[in-house]
Amino acid sequence: MAVIRRLPKYHRYLGELLEKDVTRISSYELSKLTGFTASQIRQDFNNFGGFGQQGYGYNVEDLYNQLGNILGLGKKYNTIIIGAGNLGQAIANYKSFDDKGFRMLALFEKNPKLVGLTIRDIDILDIDSIESFSKENKIDIAVITTPKSQAQDVVNRVVNCGVKAIWNFAPIDLKVPEDVVVENVQLSESLLTIAFLLKEKEENV
Repeated sequence: MAVIRRLPKYHRYLGELLEKDVTRISSYELSKLTGFTASQIRQDFNNFGGFGQQGYGYNVEDLYNQLGNILGLGKKYNTIIIGAGNLGQAIANYKSFDDKGFRMLALFEKNPKLVGLTIRDIDILDIDSIESFSKENKIDIAVITTPKSQAQDVVNRVVNCGVKAIWNFAPIDLKVPEDVVVENVQLSESLLTIAFLLKEKEENV
C-alpha cells in the first residue's frame, strides 16, 4: 500500500515532464523531482515488473502510460457527490477529475435551496432520489461531503445501491462491507498535523 500511495505522485511528475517534451529520465533525475531516493524508485517500479533500461533510464511517455494503467486510469468511473455545500461544490468544479476518467454525474443534497441548481453543468438533485438515480446509472464511486451526523446513513444507502468505492471527507470512520473500498480524507486531522509540525519547528529554533 505504501508503494501504491507513491504511484500517483510519480504519475503527476511524469505528466509534467511530458508537457515539457521530456522523453526520458533516469531514476536519479526522478528522485530529485519527487523527493524519493533513486533506489526507492527502482524498487517501487520493480514491484510491477520494472520499466527502465540500464544505461537509458525510463521512457517518460511509456512509464506515464504504464503507471496510469496500474492506477486504473484507463477506465471510466461514474461518480456522484453527496453533499452540495462548499466542499462538494469545490470538488464538482475540479475539471481534472473528468480528464482522469472520473465522470461527475450528479450532486445530491437535502437543502431545498440548493436542489435544482447546477455546478459546472452537474445537476444538484434531491438526496431522496439517490436510489432511483442509481437504478438508471451504474455508480462506481460516491464522494461523501456531508456533515458527520449524516455520513453513515448516506453511505449505507449508496452501498445498498451497489456502490463499491467511497471517497470520504466526513470526519467519521465509516462502517462498510469488506468488498467496499473507502479512502478517507480527513481535513481536520491533516490540519492538526500541520499544527504539530509548525509547533515542533518553532520549538527547535
